[in-house]
Amino acid sequence: MDNQTDEAAARRRFKAVIDGQTYTIVGNKSEAHMRAVTSIMNQQLTQLKKLAPDMTKEEAAVLIAFNAISDQLQKTAAYDQLKQTNEKPQADSDQPTE
Repeated sequence: MDNQTDEAAARRRFKAVIDGQTYTIVGNKSEAHMRAVTSIMNQQLTQLKKLAPDMTKEEAAVLIAFNAISDQLQKTAAYDQLKQTNEKPQADSDQPTE
């Protein structure tokens, strides 16, 4: 099988109920992962409704997406910094000794 066929075979459909609306999500993550994401989204929506009851569903969705991307960027930066820190000793050990 080629990569495209492998990727298509790994894709699965998941029905997520988010804020009372059913969505069909297609992806290659496990069902447990999809359930966890659904649960976190519903928790965040509930929290936003309590903090700002006049916020529309669209506004809440945009805010959740913005926060998710912000968190992703922070984690990527932290990972990159950790990776650079771990690579420095290897680069030093590659230097010839005198």
